[in-house]
Amino acid sequence: MKKILNQPKDFVPEMLDGLIKAYPTQLAYTEDIHCIVRADSPVKGKVGLATGGGSGHLPVFLGYVGKGMLDGCSVGDVFSSPSAEQMLAVTKRIDGGKGVVYIYGNYGGDVMNFDMAAELADMEGIQVKTVLVKDDVASAPPAEAGRRRGVAGMVFAFKVAGAKADKGGSLDEVAAAAEKALANIRTMGVALSPCTVPLAGKPTFTIGDDEMEIGMGIHGEPGMKREKLQTADQIAERMTLAILEDLPQKQGTRVAVMVNGLGATPPEELYVIYRKVDEILKGKGLVIHRAYVGEFATSMEMAGASLTFMYLDDELAELLDAPAHTPFFKQF
Repeated sequence: MKKILNQPKDFVPEMLDGLIKAYPTQLAYTEDIHCIVRADSPVKGKVGLATGGGSGHLPVFLGYVGKGMLDGCSVGDVFSSPSAEQMLAVTKRIDGGKGVVYIYGNYGGDVMNFDMAAELADMEGIQVKTVLVKDDVASAPPAEAGRRRGVAGMVFAFKVAGAKADKGGSLDEVAAAAEKALANIRTMGVALSPCTVPLAGKPTFTIGDDEMEIGMGIHGEPGMKREKLQTADQIAERMTLAILEDLPQKQGTRVAVMVNGLGATPPEELYVIYRKVDEILKGKGLVIHRAYVGEFATSMEMAGASLTFMYLDDELAELLDAPAHTPFFKQF
């Protein structure tokens, strides 16, 4: 293992300490540094938005805590769920009197701990609504969509829900906006290399230099199949068609596109992918409303990319376009 760190056990708290020190006007924490909140929280009279999950995915999750997006985030060890107590601490700190919406990925440990946190919050008089992210088309067929994993599409859900909360939406309205966004979001990914969890000290899986994993999860979960490495255009087409086949759209539909690097993919390669995605979508008569190209949800130093589409109506387009300002997401 070759990484820039001190002791592996200190990796996450030292990373969090550095992040908070880098953005002192935007981020703060409760008594536990694993519980990140907006520096100005709670925002009175606004529905609070919270997420959480394991470290190792920056900018997800804590990178989207800020104006126009999330109010708080609980952070576990690398690829490990935060505790229910940590999520409760975030919930109590960000509650502005209108309740809190949880938006997080569909993973067993997270679901168990967040559900427990919601029960504890209810006992303290804080109403919580939960929205599960299940956008990964590779992790289960449409008939079993409830088993799908939450990956990069959650960023669009954060954005839409954050804008709805800023507009004064009620707890039910903010949760409904997130659900509506996620019903129109699909993601597909391709991995070219593994990553190494500091405490483990070895790669999460092995893959040949001439191979790629189709549909790899952000924790190194198996994809649909392993194949010989293809060209950028072939990879872009593969991901694009998988999403379009899963949720077909008619000509003229507006779409937001996210090409996301998994941690070790140069931005130049991401733009090569976007070039082909743009060509395919326009060729099918879809209208690209916004494009986001960069690192939005990573897996440590994994090489590869994911592609996310969010289909838009007038409401979703307005919420997506609204301003936001977080350490890792700025839109004016």
